[in-house]
Amino acid sequence: MLDYDDDLRLAHALADAADALTMDRFQAMDLAVETKPDMTPVSEADKAAEEALRDRLQQARPQDAILGEEYGIEGSGPRRWVIDPIDGTKNYVRGVPVWATLIALMEEGEDGFRPVVGVVSAPALGRRWWAARGAGAYTGTSLDSGTRIRVSGVNRLQDASFAYSSLSGWEEQGRLGGFLDLTRACWRTRAYGDFWPYMMVAEGSVDICAEPELSLWDMAALAVVVEEAGGFFTGLDGVPGTNSGNAAASNGLLHGELLDHLDRRS
Repeated sequence: MLDYDDDLRLAHALADAADALTMDRFQAMDLAVETKPDMTPVSEADKAAEEALRDRLQQARPQDAILGEEYGIEGSGPRRWVIDPIDGTKNYVRGVPVWATLIALMEEGEDGFRPVVGVVSAPALGRRWWAARGAGAYTGTSLDSGTRIRVSGVNRLQDASFAYSSLSGWEEQGRLGGFLDLTRACWRTRAYGDFWPYMMVAEGSVDICAEPELSLWDMAALAVVVEEAGGFFTGLDGVPGTNSGNAAASNGLLHGELLDHLDRRS
């Protein structure tokens, strides 16, 4: 088993740096916000956080590649850091505290790149989650004071809590019928959105979650936390990992039923 302790400590240090920058500008009246070509917002804090993390990584891991949402890919090789400086920018710019910095390390293997370290830091919520491959998943305020987390044992859909982001994406992909059937079959549904449902799956407070369209930087850190907590993280096609352009996460016991519902097109 490979030891990722040094990489995990670096990821926490990166998260600390990002938290300081993002919290300094959170709810600032003069926050500058632009619209990207894909019509999604980007704030000055998104850009500043990613630039800071890239600078630190170039110093600490000059041999590793870096992929970030705002500035793309830099470098090459078998190790790649993947950064989403603010996951939940729409929340961030409106003053909603549900947003996080996502930091992952991916390594190349026989089946391509897979995440081996992940840190999810949500400073406005006062929460942080992390994991390293083979070492379990944790939550807490720092690496040295974490509590191990585990997915739930719920094994019936009618007892399950299902979290999602919004309805529009499911409708655009022609999957709304299966999605609505799933919401009716579950005990409880909530649209928490972005990173948070996946972390709730990892700590057992939510049982299943899914999104119809995501980028690698949205998923890499989340996937390793969910999997190390004992859960499943796949695409809607059931392929494990982060390469399907969408995601389904569960406690494992309900994954088949989750995919069966969301694969229905109507």
